[in-house]
Amino acid sequence: MNKILALALLSLAPCAARAEEALTPLKLTFPPPILTGTPVPNKLTNLESPSIRPAPIFVPADVINLAKGKSVTSSDPAPVIGDLSLVTDGDKESEEGYFVELDRGRQWVQIDLGISAELYAIAVWHYHAQSRAYLEVIVQVSDDPTFKQNVRTLFNNDDKNHAGFGVGTSPAYLDKNTGRLIPANKAVARYVRLYSAGNTANELNHYIEVEVFGRPRA
Repeated sequence: MNKILALALLSLAPCAARAEEALTPLKLTFPPPILTGTPVPNKLTNLESPSIRPAPIFVPADVINLAKGKSVTSSDPAPVIGDLSLVTDGDKESEEGYFVELDRGRQWVQIDLGISAELYAIAVWHYHAQSRAYLEVIVQVSDDPTFKQNVRTLFNNDDKNHAGFGVGTSPAYLDKNTGRLIPANKAVARYVRLYSAGNTANELNHYIEVEVFGRPRA
């Protein structure tokens, strides 16, 4: 019996090897770097060094940006500047006409991917025409559009727990044209919600683009 079992397992080994997916580093497309105005001092205790480069995220070949053109809602339904559709329109430039500006205080934008999906990474561009860091940045995913059940936090730099989601251990960072790539760790979800509470230049909240990389759940 042991010999038969051993032969059976040996015969399955090539199948298991074929089932392993080839992974490659996720490559983003970046807008040209444009910095205008006077840099604003960033006095944050959890500010990441500008020299640090986030580690690459490896994904299967069939992973795509599921957020492109998808519906966006917000805690601020009437933005100060722009329209919520700009968050997923595919344009990442930082000039006026490419970003949405939400009111003061803690605000969020939420993307409905339209289908439950296996998520690998989320890329965020807040505003990169001026050197600034956004505050209380929290990125969560869920299957529930109200974000009351099965909520998973992928990024949280709210180190004072002002939002009440727990003390964040992710770093604050200076927004750049390269955005911020956040691992999603194969979380399965349909909705993505991103919080912020102003920035080091002013109390307003901005989003240029959000990309959500994954594939529909089999």
